Amino acid sequence: MTSYRNAGLFCTLATLFGLSFVGIKTGLDALPPLFFAGLRFDIAAPLLLVFAAVRYESWYPRTRRDLLAVAVGGVALIAANNGLLFLGQQSITPATASVMYALNPILAPVIAIGVLGERLGGRDVAGVLIGLAGVVVIVQPTPETLAAGSTIAKLYVLGAAAGIAAGSVLLRRIDPPLGSLPMAAWSMAFGAVLLHVWSLAIGEPIVTDGSRTVVFAVLLVALPSTAFAYPIYYHLLGTIGPVRTNLVGYVVPIVAALIGLLVLHQPVNLATVVGFFIVLAGVSLLEREILAEEITRLRRSLEDRVEAVRTQR
Repeated sequence: MTSYRNAGLFCTLATLFGLSFVGIKTGLDALPPLFFAGLRFDIAAPLLLVFAAVRYESWYPRTRRDLLAVAVGGVALIAANNGLLFLGQQSITPATASVMYALNPILAPVIAIGVLGERLGGRDVAGVLIGLAGVVVIVQPTPETLAAGSTIAKLYVLGAAAGIAAGSVLLRRIDPPLGSLPMAAWSMAFGAVLLHVWSLAIGEPIVTDGSRTVVFAVLLVALPSTAFAYPIYYHLLGTIGPVRTNLVGYVVPIVAALIGLLVLHQPVNLATVVGFFIVLAGVSLLEREILAEEITRLRRSLEDRVEAVRTQR
């Protein structure tokens, strides 16, 4: 039963994360991007802090490493990541944004070379290059398109993926004693402040539009896709491990594309589909050992169940 429960939570997590791309796209019709990104965490951060206070004995930063981790998380994982993601989604579909965003596993090993001193083998380098080729297919850079709004938007989302990759690598180096969920909650609170400062700095208006569409979009992004999704994410980290949990990144683009098509009636173009499979190939090459272990585990599980059915007969 536990395996079915974890599978259900995994699918739920993919759906919630996929919904965020659609919610962002919907809200951006009425809200400035950075202001909207800040609102996401204005709502989610207090809820997660309360959850952390209830569930964790040590739920607030106590050491210098904790504070440094919260600072890195707030700057890279929350402010830079979400700010650039929301800026980018003004001009591209949820499907395209989610595929570009899925480049995190490609970018993280590259950043780890400089930060952690890790080295990439030949196959790893090939995986990175294949993933970047997928980006080229999606962005389709030419002298004419490089100045286009949609191309710049895609580069914003690529920057968001780089932000989350850099933040993740830096946190591995810092290795704070504070638990992951409390750290995420405090990072959200700090990141929300940074996003609002950034919003004011570039002259975004403070919007008080209380229409149903705006309220729905804000609550969709802040509650299901953040406040509810993160506890599920960290629960899965503890039960099935980070490797299997982070495979959700392969499913999110599919969910985002389907929801975007059904809800927003935004078609998925051929370049995005082809680019997704190229990126997936690159990530699969980088994560080949992990995927091989997972496939072996699933095969053995199926064989055990088939054998159990035969025994019952």
